[in-house]
Amino acid sequence: MKGKKPATVDAYLATMPAATRSKLEDLRRTIRAAAPDATEKIGYGIPTYVFHGNLVHFARPREPGLLGLRVHDDLGHARELGTDVLLDLTRAGVRVRERDV
Repeated sequence: MKGKKPATVDAYLATMPAATRSKLEDLRRTIRAAAPDATEKIGYGIPTYVFHGNLVHFARPREPGLLGLRVHDDLGHARELGTDVLLDLTRAGVRVRERDV
């Protein structure tokens, strides 16, 4: 994305082609289901979900055919994941953060 950066996740998604937007909206629903108390923001120029710290981010695919999902853990590692793994990891992240509060 060039030019002005979107200020909301809705604005970010609106900049995507329809097929990409649909996949990213599915990811958004998955994250919201796994972490309903997380807040949504744009961080680092991409959708970010915060629950006692950054929990998960997602971005558009860099190459056609990729889901474009990267999950960052507390150690700074990033991985491309499917939605089933995203759901499990997001739920686990919420449990850890709830325990540490």
